[in-house]
Amino acid sequence: MENKILGIHHITAIAGNAKRNYDFYTNVLGLRMVKKTVNFDDPGTYHFYFGDEVGTPGTILTFFPWEGIQKGRNGNGMATDIGYSVPDKSFDFWAKRFKDNNVKVTATGTRFGEQFISFEDPDGLALTLVVPKNADARKPWETDDVKAAVATKGFHSITLTLRDAKETAKILTDIFGYRLEGKEENRYRYVTDAVPAAAIIDIVETPNGPASVNAGGTIHHIAFRVKDEETLMAYREKVVEKGLRITEKIDRNYFFSLYFREPGGVLFEIATDNPGFSVDEPVSELGKNLKLPSQYESHRKQIEEHLPVIN
Repeated sequence: MENKILGIHHITAIAGNAKRNYDFYTNVLGLRMVKKTVNFDDPGTYHFYFGDEVGTPGTILTFFPWEGIQKGRNGNGMATDIGYSVPDKSFDFWAKRFKDNNVKVTATGTRFGEQFISFEDPDGLALTLVVPKNADARKPWETDDVKAAVATKGFHSITLTLRDAKETAKILTDIFGYRLEGKEENRYRYVTDAVPAAAIIDIVETPNGPASVNAGGTIHHIAFRVKDEETLMAYREKVVEKGLRITEKIDRNYFFSLYFREPGGVLFEIATDNPGFSVDEPVSELGKNLKLPSQYESHRKQIEEHLPVIN
């Protein structure tokens, strides 16, 4: 790996009921619960991480499930759709599975020569399954119901909805090393050649679209991947040179992060591969036990009593 942005690291969204969120992503979509922890800033709220067997960057979808939160709204200044890569000939399986589980399908079709099915999770979060033009070689997590032949492989893409694409596009091309691959109507596709998957950012430009409301069923932020802390801090300098405000390095236990808001209003994070999700429990135990940041360990009993029960 080079000292580049290596596509998408993780995506974080907001949910409502924690058990409903857990059941949908582990049972219906067949993802692995990689880490069950709490929000660093609100330890009375879970922070769920779903992904493949080890939580490989590019597969990690995380949630803050805030009980009773109001419904949000997709709009300008927000990441608005999460694309998952699935194998060819898997759509019949997914169409039936969505019907059997009362999952709302919102669109089907072809985009940039790739077939897709768009749907919503129980909170209304927009997701899309995509059969990529080039076969995805990543090994998926499989369950009794969702076998490898149809299972999601990890992220295919993320969509940003913006009033004006120009300044955000400059961040992607000038700092992150993406290139414009194509355009369909008001959708611009940016791709990095640094990795074979989780490499696509779509920008949908809607000059007269509504403003976003970041609450339940919407995406909180998107994290871009780098291999280590040295690369992370090199990108911090690049962002600062562009005149944007960016945080200091933050230790998130499983990766190190920087956060900044890009000119279109979307919260961007840059996150490292190291140390990974097995730093505090073996791979075989990932997601089974509540793991707390060290500053909250002395309050474990009170936290556990407050959090909803997840079976």
